[in-house]
Amino acid sequence: MSHVVFFLVPGVHLLDLAGPAQVFSTAAGFGHPYTLTYVAEQPQVSTAQGLPLVAELDWPKLGPGDLILVPGWRTVTLADGAPAIGAASLQVLRDHHAGGGTVASVCAGAEALGRAGLLDGRHCTTHHDVQDELALRHPEAVVVRDVLFTVDDRVITSAGIASGIDLALHLVATRHGPAVAAQVARNMVVYARRNGHEPQSSAMLRHRSHLDDTVHRAQDLIDARFDQPLPLPTLAVAVGVSERTLTRLFTRATGLTPLRYQQTLRLERAQHLISHGATIDAAARSVGFEDPRMLRRLRARTA
Repeated sequence: MSHVVFFLVPGVHLLDLAGPAQVFSTAAGFGHPYTLTYVAEQPQVSTAQGLPLVAELDWPKLGPGDLILVPGWRTVTLADGAPAIGAASLQVLRDHHAGGGTVASVCAGAEALGRAGLLDGRHCTTHHDVQDELALRHPEAVVVRDVLFTVDDRVITSAGIASGIDLALHLVATRHGPAVAAQVARNMVVYARRNGHEPQSSAMLRHRSHLDDTVHRAQDLIDARFDQPLPLPTLAVAVGVSERTLTRLFTRATGLTPLRYQQTLRLERAQHLISHGATIDAAARSVGFEDPRMLRRLRARTA
């Protein structure tokens, strides 16, 4: 992908648009050529947050290496809240995919792909609030619930809002390698690039619903280096408290000790690797366990 076109509809969510746009523009800043274009069916587009956007009316010439991304919009139901999308725009989506290009969506933007017929027979996802309705409206689609994003034959759909960043980082990693995606993520202060098959409520999110800044800083370190040895004294020094204080604060905020939190992240990642064909031994090494028996014990404990 060198040209990324965002197709904007009335009521578009700013973060659905801005998150992926920031990923690609940051990658461009690191020397990877991306051109970003914003297209709509009217020159000014209202957003769900009230900030008007200016867009082009004409689609640029695109090739097989380019991407069209449809951000989501504010809606309660896809049937009642989805904006009208012209037949010509839907045809552009179809033609681009038929010509070898990639088409993606964030949140309710999957509905546009569905109207274009691009979800038929393919795995897809959307925000959990409208997953069931998407499946009813497009019965030929294979709606995958509780994942961040899906990839199926150059049709990529994401759950919504922040998962659009994960989708864009995945595309950067696919083209340029995981090191570049990690560089972009660090620049954006996104400490962990989440995989598409992680649940929408992954461990990194489940244990973040607290207000303790010290614990958040410790979690930031663990999230970024969960596959590396992180002794409690190292964590405590990094966040500026004693080992006893860190353990007390961490357990009170998350219900887990720092070690158990790290093991939870390792286990979740290992389960994903195993589900995609990795052996237990290989998965254990990949997530930082020196002895695969530890992974086996943790899996048995959660079975």
